[in-house]
Amino acid sequence: MITLTNISKKVGSRLLFENINVSFNPGKHYGLTGPNGSGKSTLMKIMMGKEEANEGTVSLPRKVGFLEQNIEKFKDQDVISTVIMGNRRLWEALQERDSLYTQEINDAMGIRLGELEEIIAEENGYSAESEAEELLTGMGIASSLHSKKMHEIPSDSQFRALLCQALFGEPDALLLDEPTNHLDMESIGWLEQFLVNYKGVLIVISHDRHFLNTVTTHIADIDYETVIIYTGNYDQMVIAKTSVRTRAEEENKSKDKKISQLQEFVSRFGAGTRASQVQSRIREINRLQPLELKKSNIQRPYIRFYPPEKPSGQMVIQAESVSKSYGSHSVISNFSLEILRGEKIGVIGNNGRGKSTLLKMLAAALKQDSGKLELGHQVQLGYFPQNHSDIIDKKKNLTIFDWLKTQKEGVYDQDVRSVLGKMLFGGDDAFKPVAHLSGGETARLIFAGMMLCNYNFLILDEPNNHLDLEAVAALSWALEDFKGTVIMASHDRVLLDEVATKIVAFEEDGIHIFKGPLEEYLTS
Repeated sequence: MITLTNISKKVGSRLLFENINVSFNPGKHYGLTGPNGSGKSTLMKIMMGKEEANEGTVSLPRKVGFLEQNIEKFKDQDVISTVIMGNRRLWEALQERDSLYTQEINDAMGIRLGELEEIIAEENGYSAESEAEELLTGMGIASSLHSKKMHEIPSDSQFRALLCQALFGEPDALLLDEPTNHLDMESIGWLEQFLVNYKGVLIVISHDRHFLNTVTTHIADIDYETVIIYTGNYDQMVIAKTSVRTRAEEENKSKDKKISQLQEFVSRFGAGTRASQVQSRIREINRLQPLELKKSNIQRPYIRFYPPEKPSGQMVIQAESVSKSYGSHSVISNFSLEILRGEKIGVIGNNGRGKSTLLKMLAAALKQDSGKLELGHQVQLGYFPQNHSDIIDKKKNLTIFDWLKTQKEGVYDQDVRSVLGKMLFGGDDAFKPVAHLSGGETARLIFAGMMLCNYNFLILDEPNNHLDLEAVAALSWALEDFKGTVIMASHDRVLLDEVATKIVAFEEDGIHIFKGPLEEYLTS
């Protein structure tokens, strides 16, 4: 069990939460939700002991697995050792034992070696390597990489290894902040199954709605400066939360109406002969005072893409026999694709198979080695890269407002202000330096720029990364409503299912084009 007692936290003058008293129970899986900036990651860091609360205490079980974010910390460790370090008691015992064996053994050291062997046995240390290998293989990390140093393997594989570290050693509790961020669909599916079968306390933060709905039994929602526990998955929580709030607001409206009627009676007869009836009405007014409803911190951006009055031609872009290699490694070979006006295409596949490479070539951000790429008539192209720094240089001393002004020649200040408000950059936020933006804020700024520019063809590479669930829902509605053409790579199955009507799938045996939504492709 994880227990939070009277936890309060302020960041500057802003109160994130106050007097949280909540228990997370064994066998239950909790999604920790709330919009960007509500304090999800802060609360998880408080639970992990990585950040201090202003007030209150945290009680944890003996063995807790949590997802490290700092890959630099492990760069000189081999991959297997990095995973085993997830069981701190076992790792320290193994290190001490190996150190003692390098020395001449005396009686005291012999006794200590016996104690260490007991600890290693208790922690299943003799099968640690095989357990670590099983986790790494499940995460899609090839066995040829297991003995390499962390800095010698791709960065996405390093993050996967850190996720394996969190899962290693049968922890009593798991604290996972955005565990699907560097995973492809296959690895997400494996992780979902692992967590569904996990018997301990799970607390997970994720922007992937399908993932949350699959692995959670409860939602711990940060709102109204506290944590409210809802039974059920994310979609069930949204329904319950909305109905509770709506009911409370309707009760307040009913009370307001009744109070108004009573006050009218008091005003008419307050100075007359019906004093006892007036006093009765005053007591009733005091009893009926509506509850003060705290303001919810949920904010959903308003995303809408309006194409120009003149649409593109029927053929938006044509790729003919396109190939791309990095050194001797061929990523895309002799691939052809026609994208027609109004099509909404989802691009899926495991990491490293070429999804981003294809989108970069379509966006003219990367030159193909061979083949032909031709943009259609009157196509106006907007590109959202997976790496935000490809289009926002945070080293330049620009504010949010300044950067947006560079996106469209002659744009009016009021139009910039309008789109900033829709993307939740109100007031002085417009003059926040782009260098200080979080991942979610940077993504919203890029969308603000796309909204200003009236593109009719959108190329989106993992656009949901860093967005909270409210923003992902807003993006989904915007893309469904968009009258132009879209091609989008994403691991978010709900987003793809709601938007894409055609799939480009990067599989082991090549690239497949499927006319139909994602669920139909996965079934086929």
